[in-house]
Amino acid sequence: MEAGITTGVETIVIHFLPDCLGNGLLQLPEAYLLPRLFERAKKGLVIEGEARESVIQLMHDAVHAQNLDRLIILLSILKILAETPEKMSITSGHAFYKSNDLETLRLNKIYDFTLANYKNDIGLQDVAAIANLGITSFCRYFKLMTRKTFNDFLVEVRISHACRLLIEDRLATEVICFECGFNNVSNFYRHFKKVTDMTPLEYKKKYLYKPEVQLA
Repeated sequence: MEAGITTGVETIVIHFLPDCLGNGLLQLPEAYLLPRLFERAKKGLVIEGEARESVIQLMHDAVHAQNLDRLIILLSILKILAETPEKMSITSGHAFYKSNDLETLRLNKIYDFTLANYKNDIGLQDVAAIANLGITSFCRYFKLMTRKTFNDFLVEVRISHACRLLIEDRLATEVICFECGFNNVSNFYRHFKKVTDMTPLEYKKKYLYKPEVQLA
């Protein structure tokens, strides 16, 4: 997860794969709305009204949640998004590349490889090989499928894990830098500021601050 704040603007990003809870969940009759939601989400979605407010609160809760509570919150968010009529697509169905099962499998392999190796140096040749593509073809493919470069995605994954470690407050910021795959502290600070609009210290103060309670 990533969270950041500017003047009047706050962002929280939750990364997950459609089958992160297992294909069995998507095949349950009770979950029939989820595949529809994921397919529609390829066009981009804007959530409005009460559904929007509910999702905002749940995403704030997710930043501080631990263990199974995070999964429960994710399911609650998906339930709202799947069931609410207060959503509209950003683009037409023709604006995005229509992936088939083979392309979904390839993209999942890329995600799995990245999430398992984000602490290490990942070259384009490494991830292109996972996708069974040349480097140029891979860069074009990933941008087409995700609307971002692979390097941008990798940075987002690393910053997401850095945010979690900062909130846990068990490691020094310099240690977190290398723990999340950045090769130097200045590079880490630059990317962290770009993604969250805060320095690591500002982020820790925002999410670790707890007002004192005084009893009369």
